[in-house]
Amino acid sequence: MSAAALSEIPTLYQTLKVAKNVLDRVSIWNGDITKIHVDAIVNAANGRLAGGGGVDGAIHRAAGRSELQVECRKYPGCDVGDAVITSGCGISHIKKIIHTVGPQIYGSVSEEKREKLISCYRKSLEVAKENDLKSIAFCCISTGVYGYPNEDAAKSVTKFLTEYLETDEELERIVLVTFLECDNQFYHEYFEKFAAKNQ
Repeated sequence: MSAAALSEIPTLYQTLKVAKNVLDRVSIWNGDITKIHVDAIVNAANGRLAGGGGVDGAIHRAAGRSELQVECRKYPGCDVGDAVITSGCGISHIKKIIHTVGPQIYGSVSEEKREKLISCYRKSLEVAKENDLKSIAFCCISTGVYGYPNEDAAKSVTKFLTEYLETDEELERIVLVTFLECDNQFYHEYFEKFAAKNQ
């Protein structure tokens, strides 16, 4: 499967026709994050940056596990809510991989855990801009084995991104890559609610 070009992925503005300054830079795409043609993809990493299962494992396989591990070992690890950057290694259609570590949830979501989740997105965007990266694709951070509730994550990320993009002028495209249909549906639901308030 060849990499999906950004021109093939519609923005939410093209779908919803409102909030042009925000939604014309956000897309929701269901697929393999290693198959999207962007400047950077965001990896849901573990704190040791050692590679694991799920999206983390898929990115390491696509990038070349040994090559990516050499770059990851330049860091002592990564704290929850923080982000670090490596090259794209063996994924030729991207420039960089941004690695972030999301919170693990046991039971209900505390405000502190929610802030840590949002920090993953904020720090990743900051790292992208520091490295002059204009397009970035996020997987659903923490919603897999880390146990973060899918709907709470989609609602929180939607609120953060819509507020962030109202003041940001540097980023050209953010793609929210989903694997599960429920994540795709939750993102559409909350972005549509944002659109309805901004008509």
